[in-house]
Amino acid sequence: MKTRCLPLDPAHPEANVLSLAGEVIRSGGLVAFPTETVYGLGADALQATAVGRVFEAKGRPSRNPLIVHVLDMAHAQRHGEWNEMADRLARAFWPGPLTLVLLRTSIVPDIVTGGGTTVAL
Repeated sequence: MKTRCLPLDPAHPEANVLSLAGEVIRSGGLVAFPTETVYGLGADALQATAVGRVFEAKGRPSRNPLIVHVLDMAHAQRHGEWNEMADRLARAFWPGPLTLVLLRTSIVPDIVTGGGTTVAL
């Protein structure tokens, strides 16, 4: 897979860089992105092969689950079994640095959760 590195100022992301990042992710590639504390390495969580590339690139054990970054509650509800507590917490703290751990839905590949029954969103 071809690697491209582009500068990204998280305070002022350029539309073309974000568009390119989206293309890379949709095509099964990896994208580095800033989080609240560190840089993350991301892929489309629904593409098992792409997620495998994250584990490979990081040298991460395959039984160590990943966090799935979601756009909003509607997106989160497709990945985890939503409940009243998740709804209350997401409404109070999202967007923001809150990870919800829920039972995963069937669309989430085993590799994302390390084979477990829950997914971190």
